Amino acid sequence: MEMKCSCADCAALACRSRDESKYPAFCLTGQVDPERLAQAVAAYQEDELLGKIARVSAGIEGEFYGRLTRVEETIEFIQRMGFRKVGIASCVGLMNETRTFVKILRAREIDCYVVGCKIGAIDKSEIGIPDTLKLNRGCGHESMCNPILQALELAAQGTDFNIVIGLCVGHDTLFLKHSQAPTTVMIVKDRVLAHNPAAALYTANSMYSRFKKELGV
Repeated sequence: MEMKCSCADCAALACRSRDESKYPAFCLTGQVDPERLAQAVAAYQEDELLGKIARVSAGIEGEFYGRLTRVEETIEFIQRMGFRKVGIASCVGLMNETRTFVKILRAREIDCYVVGCKIGAIDKSEIGIPDTLKLNRGCGHESMCNPILQALELAAQGTDFNIVIGLCVGHDTLFLKHSQAPTTVMIVKDRVLAHNPAAALYTANSMYSRFKKELGV
């Protein structure tokens, strides 16, 4: 199957400075549909919330790039946006990390509300997961992760900004799809790499890589 070239195939990245002379033939910026471009720009200009998010994000980037941690950037964003109540969708396995973050938020007088992923305590079998795919292999009750209920509960609490902490791949997808408030991700779960999934890419060409076949190492 022939793959269409995209930004991953570009070594110039000339879109950062709009250097049109360096755009490759397949450059998405050089070929972008004018209507889609106008639609995107209009969204920032016409929707008050979207425009504010874009401006505040750019301001934080310009002022603190490379100096603030993700936690600090998130707090700065919350404060500059003026969010009144922050919702946190947390994996129960990262509740210690979540408690530390909540303590920091409360010390800065930021109202927050946490919902763990096992809310509802519904057994995995109720959505068709066989015992062979349960962590306990069917030896007793095993609650499913319930990201849709997390999103609904945070909506019921009236949060105007949500944060994901450690939800599994797929569960985070469901939460993001159903969240009724703007959402960011603070921690991406990766038990193997101490929740630093980028490490798998940084070491992709090393002797420890699990991607030697794909990369031809």
